[in-house]
Formats: sequence, structure tokens, C-alpha cells
Amino acid sequence: LLLERGYEALHGAGHRRASLEGSTVGVAIGISYTEFAQVLATGPHAKSVYAVTASTLSIASGRLSFALGLQGPCLAVETACSASLVALHSAMRAVQHKDCDVHLTAGVNMMLVPSTPHTLAVAGMTSARGRSHTFDDRADGFARGEGCTAAVLQRANGADGLRLEGVAVRQDGRSASLTAP
Repeated sequence: LLLERGYEALHGAGHRRASLEGSTVGVAIGISYTEFAQVLATGPHAKSVYAVTASTLSIASGRLSFALGLQGPCLAVETACSASLVALHSAMRAVQHKDCDVHLTAGVNMMLVPSTPHTLAVAGMTSARGRSHTFDDRADGFARGEGCTAAVLQRANGADGLRLEGVAVRQDGRSASLTAP
């Protein structure tokens, strides 16, 4: 999914595979706990090299760089719910500081095993209503979701495209609990 969405984003931004090879395009992926590791652990490939490379979060960004021949900054970010935002922040900083002129940023979360949502529900983290009501009196937990998306940040060449002025990342320090913002 990351490879498909990543290349689709680069292609949509006017970049072709032949021109990407050896370029300093950066990659930052927001990714959280991989349930795929649990799926692999119980399958026939549990002791193969594929089990290690498919269940290690850092490999996700490296696989994109490897497959497309990209030689810019490359990282996987795991900060739970904020992983995609933190990856975007890192990508924007890399472009602003001229570590690279083009940066691919993506976020992915896949729900593959029933034990994770069950554990989160038992811990009281998920919404009984099945919806997140952030900063609302109805807030009673979060609702998990899955998906994959990618975007390309690049240095401005004229007035084309969306201008991203800034991204900020903060931690709330002490709050009601470790899991409550």
C-alpha cells in the first residue's frame, strides 16, 4: 500500500520513476504498531527473512527508498495517533532546511487482528459509541480507523500547488492520563 500510494503521489506531483533513480527525494512515513507481525508469526513464513522485513517499522520507509532508488532522508515515525503529523513535520523541515527539494510523506495504519481492538476496549481507550468526539463533551474514547495516504512536499516553483506554511508538533505533558490528550 505504501509503495502504491507513494508512487501515485510522486507521479501526481509530476515526478516519473526514471527521474527519481538516484535523486535526493526524502521519505517520511507515519506508521504505528504493525499487526502484520502477528499475522506473520502464525503463518508459514514465520521464520523467514520476510517475517523480519515485513514487520519492522523502519523497513517501510526504506522499502520505498529502495524500490524507487531515492537517496534523500529516510525515516519511519511511530508516535501512535500522531505519527502521520510528525512525519509531515519532519518532511516539511527537511524541505525548509534544504536537506532535499522534494519529500514524500505518507501515513498508514492497518487493522489485521481482533486482539488489538479488544485490548484497547478492555483498557477503556475506545469509544463505546464507535466515534471520536475530540475536544467535545461527548468524548468517551477514540475510534480506530485504517488507511494509507501519501503527499509530496517540494520547494515552491511559482504559484502552482498548495502552499503549506507550517506544521507544529507538541506533547501535552501531564494530563488526565498517559493516553488522554
